[in-house]
Amino acid sequence: DRKGRVLSVGGWSFESTQGVRFYTPDGSPGVNGTNDWEEHWDQIHLQQGRWYPGAMVMANGSILIVGGEEGSNGAPVPSLEVLPKPEGGPTYLTMDWLLRTDPNNLYPFLYVLPGKGIFIIYFNEARILDEKTFETIKTFPIIPGAVTGPAGRVYPLEGSSMILPQHAPYTDPVEILTCGGSAFGLALDNCVSIEPEGAGEWIIERMPSKRVMTITTALPDGTYMIMGGAKAGVAGFGLANTPNLQAIMYDPSKPRHQRFSILGETSVARMYHSEAILLHDGRVLVTGSDPQDQLNPQEYRMEVYVPPYLTDGRVQPSYTIVERDWVFEGTYNIQVTLPQGPISQMRVSLVGASSTTHGATYGQRTFFPAFSCNGNSCQVTAPPGPYICPPG
Repeated sequence: DRKGRVLSVGGWSFESTQGVRFYTPDGSPGVNGTNDWEEHWDQIHLQQGRWYPGAMVMANGSILIVGGEEGSNGAPVPSLEVLPKPEGGPTYLTMDWLLRTDPNNLYPFLYVLPGKGIFIIYFNEARILDEKTFETIKTFPIIPGAVTGPAGRVYPLEGSSMILPQHAPYTDPVEILTCGGSAFGLALDNCVSIEPEGAGEWIIERMPSKRVMTITTALPDGTYMIMGGAKAGVAGFGLANTPNLQAIMYDPSKPRHQRFSILGETSVARMYHSEAILLHDGRVLVTGSDPQDQLNPQEYRMEVYVPPYLTDGRVQPSYTIVERDWVFEGTYNIQVTLPQGPISQMRVSLVGASSTTHGATYGQRTFFPAFSCNGNSCQVTAPPGPYICPPG
């Protein structure tokens, strides 16, 4: 959230489906944190119980909660609500498009747009909502996926989605990338991308292999690591088969249809309930897998993947930041040590703190801000506002 905490909303059954839980990180390099999760039901909880809802930090710092079901595989909860709850009676809003697409719209992908709308991908559809009324501003063509029939991109037909890097001066339309998914058992072999405030048309790119329950991690060089999942089936216990062990890279700086490259291969199946997240040193932590398929075990091993920028012979740069609480458009000093290469060839990126589950990486953003250097002292300009860079 805007205070830098991790939020968990909803749950599996009964009262847990209305729960709102907070975790405040308090560790430091080499020192484990001691804080525990906090839940204060008397102060804050959801108006409606939800299993597998989506959540997003809005430009004003509120949390938008979308959809879900009444407990595990229960009746649909086709509504939106906002945390903290606005004053008055029930303030949740029912959406016909959520009801119509249940149960294929869980953990929808949500993005704040620079034009002040909210972009949402659910099942095989997408639309822009007004941030105040939540009325639909614009709908988009059905998302392409398979020639055999309808294909979904969110749970249980689970792919993953990312917003591509935003570069100063932030005048280009943002582009959303969504990879993998399923046509009700037939895993998809493609990614789709769209500029919701630009052309508004889906562009499809072929991946090297089929993948459902896709895991994607944004890397600090502006690329995306795609891994895990299966080559057939859908998300859920025992509902997918043939693990996809091959990791791949998507590089949006390359020409369209030339953006994929092959990375390493793991020996550990990462099926249902697997995740990956970027570590502070640029490596990627890969965990989980609970397929319950009598073929692949419940996985307790963790892996660390070392991306190409840490294995190509270059020495990792270091930097010092004194002021860590930034405001929009503020300018901040960093001291840089580059063991190799001139400062003139340096790039600076800002990677959003994120949490990830079921293909949805909440809080994910990558920025390449404006900066200038005098020797090893550099001035970095923060993004211009909450519609470019939501708080948190």
